[in-house]
Amino acid sequence: MFKSHEKFHSVNGHRLVLIVDDEAINREMLGMMLADDYELIYAADGIEALNKVREYRELLSVILLDLMMPGMNGLELLSRFKEDPEVSNIPVIVMTSDQDAEVECLSLGAVDFIPKPYPKSEVVRARVLRTIELSEDRQIISSTERDPLTGLYNRDYFYRYAEQYDIYHRDTEMDAIVIDINHFRMINERFGNAYGDEVLKKIASGILDLVAESGGIVCRRSADTFMVYCPHGRDYRKLFEDASEKLASDETTGRNVRLRMGVYENADKSLDIERRFDRAKMAADRVRGSFARPIGVYDISMHEKELYNEQLIDGFARAIAEEQFTVYYQPKFDVRGDIPFLASAEALVRWMHPEHGMISPGIFIPLFENNGLIQQLDHYVWRMAARQIRDWKDRLGFSVPVSVNMSRIDMYDPDLIRTLSSILEEMGLEPSEFLLEITESAYTQDSGQIIDTVSELRSMGFRIEMDDFGTGYSSLNMISSLPIDALKLDMQFIRNAFREGSNTKMIEIIIDIADYLDVPVIAEGVETEEQMLRLREMGCDIVQGYFFSRPVPAAEYEIFLKDRTDV
Repeated sequence: MFKSHEKFHSVNGHRLVLIVDDEAINREMLGMMLADDYELIYAADGIEALNKVREYRELLSVILLDLMMPGMNGLELLSRFKEDPEVSNIPVIVMTSDQDAEVECLSLGAVDFIPKPYPKSEVVRARVLRTIELSEDRQIISSTERDPLTGLYNRDYFYRYAEQYDIYHRDTEMDAIVIDINHFRMINERFGNAYGDEVLKKIASGILDLVAESGGIVCRRSADTFMVYCPHGRDYRKLFEDASEKLASDETTGRNVRLRMGVYENADKSLDIERRFDRAKMAADRVRGSFARPIGVYDISMHEKELYNEQLIDGFARAIAEEQFTVYYQPKFDVRGDIPFLASAEALVRWMHPEHGMISPGIFIPLFENNGLIQQLDHYVWRMAARQIRDWKDRLGFSVPVSVNMSRIDMYDPDLIRTLSSILEEMGLEPSEFLLEITESAYTQDSGQIIDTVSELRSMGFRIEMDDFGTGYSSLNMISSLPIDALKLDMQFIRNAFREGSNTKMIEIIIDIADYLDVPVIAEGVETEEQMLRLREMGCDIVQGYFFSRPVPAAEYEIFLKDRTDV
């Protein structure tokens, strides 16, 4: 959309100038004045000029335009240029003896005038050079502050102009709006990047049209995210529907495109601009994937959740230092025989917060996964679990394996092997005593690297359990090539299978897959004796769930160790 400075010159290194005049003598005179410094092309009337401009629009540095011509005159040409975004940025110097026409020419986009009869050649050259330099400077600035695909402000300049807008509109209530495209990555993959680019340009154009009435500014924040800062009071549902309708009406880019919007109404101006749009983005993310609710509005509940999350994040370092995180253990029982016996346990983290009491891992684990703190928490849990295994070995004379969870970020850590080895060496443990649980979804993302890492871990003696199986949607071909030592059925999968009116056929299929792979099946979330017996009948090997025990502190779990019958 914007010409870069590399295109300001023609092929021979000179800037390209178009001289438009129906009088041959005038074209010749101007040509003599400018020939030493510029490459020149000529047009004798408006139609020819229009064609030349369209042909050379990527190279033209300036147009010298006579107003009085037969057919299409200079004013008509100016009007055509102004309406065409492909050529409207090419500066035009009008040549005229009619001073009364100057105001109209300026309103149509002319940037300077050369009077007739022509002044001295050095004056003409100076005006042409000054016009070109100002235009080039303006376009360089524009290319810096604008997204080259859509022509919207980029994020940095958008924030800067939003701050300036506030300075000049201190008493105006403003709204921060974020517009996202649902599953834009899939649109690119299915229809190609060129199609995706057209979608983005169409959306940008539509948003600009919609905010033009009430004022405001628009930017493209990232690949498929747009931001709008505008005065409060718009009907956002209508704005959203209009944008969606305009997109859908375009046959080339309307298919398979769904938008979602997040609105932070009457934004708090004491917050910095970026924070205001973070709140709008939070509202947009809240309705991700919802067909019924495409618009999310930031409200007090989200604000309270945001404050609560910030407290948790701020308190993380202290919680690690003070060992506020406690490791609980949930036993896993081998049920293949008549009498179930303790096979292992899963280490699960709990947070006893000094102000908020016991915090559910369902709250803080997703939070830490999103901001990267989960890796530090994982390392903490690994070390605490290893220390506890060492303590049980020293006091009871034996150990039962404990499994620990590994987040996706752990699998990409180049120091993972060294970290695990260091913990085991420090505690004097063998890899066989330390089971590793890796979610199925981790395998399906960048599976090549994950498989290489897991293979190395197994070669060291670690046993790998694929956690949450049934939620990551691995292909059968992929499963057959994965380096795993056990399949662990997702808790919700078990609950759904045993719900009234459901059936366990899918579990039987998965157990058959595990038999084919020659690995045991672990079922978590087992709550009743009926479920346990039915799973054993189907061929399930190990059971974990409230039927045997909820996750318990180390001291309570130790009772299971002492009662173990196959020591």
